[in-house]
Amino acid sequence: MITITRPEKTELAKLGVKSWPIWQKEISTFHWHYDERETCYILEGDITVTPDGGKPVSIKPGDLVVFPAGMSCEWKISAPVRKHYQFG
Repeated sequence: MITITRPEKTELAKLGVKSWPIWQKEISTFHWHYDERETCYILEGDITVTPDGGKPVSIKPGDLVVFPAGMSCEWKISAPVRKHYQFG
């Protein structure tokens, strides 16, 4: 199950989000499998993630998103994405 929160700046600072690497991706659609848990903070973009057999989830800038290990899904990026991310 994908978890989405809209954290305050103080929570982001506690997590050290600004020190996480940045990933960028152009408008596209692709299938993805998470071998391990990923936490990411969306800086830019418009994303719809649909877990295999599940309902679409809309993700926007300002969202802190946790993708569980073992999940397979389709990413549909409608506006270019920039995000901080951390595995584990």
